[in-house]
Amino acid sequence: MTTAGDVPHDDGRGESRAQRADRRWNELLQELRVAQTGTQILFGFLVAVVFQPRFAELGTTDRVIYVVTVCLGAATTGALVAPVAVHRLVAGRRLKPEAVSWAGRLTLVGVVLLYLTMVSTFLLIMRMVLDDGIALWLVVVMALWLALCWFVVPFIARRSGTNGNGNGKAEDGFGPWPR
Repeated sequence: MTTAGDVPHDDGRGESRAQRADRRWNELLQELRVAQTGTQILFGFLVAVVFQPRFAELGTTDRVIYVVTVCLGAATTGALVAPVAVHRLVAGRRLKPEAVSWAGRLTLVGVVLLYLTMVSTFLLIMRMVLDDGIALWLVVVMALWLALCWFVVPFIARRSGTNGNGNGKAEDGFGPWPR
């Protein structure tokens, strides 16, 4: 028999709290696989830059941008790997719903840090190849584009909260967009 505590809110799936946590954990793992791979490649690139001959030519401003970018990259990697540590440290303690919640928060922090890392990396690269004025405009455009893709569109989807059937619940994770 299912108690009220097993299904804190019915989203139409009829899952227990544990089943919902398992599903959400698996979904989060898929998201993390994408984010972690890109982040690790970007961070590897950033680490390698300091060993390139042209690095010695960087001025003070570009060196500061580089240091900030590497720090952001390290923080991003930390935040996006942290859900693994959370899961590992609480595994077997019947805390999966809590672990999923914390891992989700850390993942969101990681995405924000990844945004900042990408913008900072783009700034460093554009300053190396273009005039500062043009570089800054391109960085602003790219920052807006990434913000639109990563934050604005999901926020709009979340706020609309409908899949076209009028009940306000998305069935497939695509929200109001056509399949």
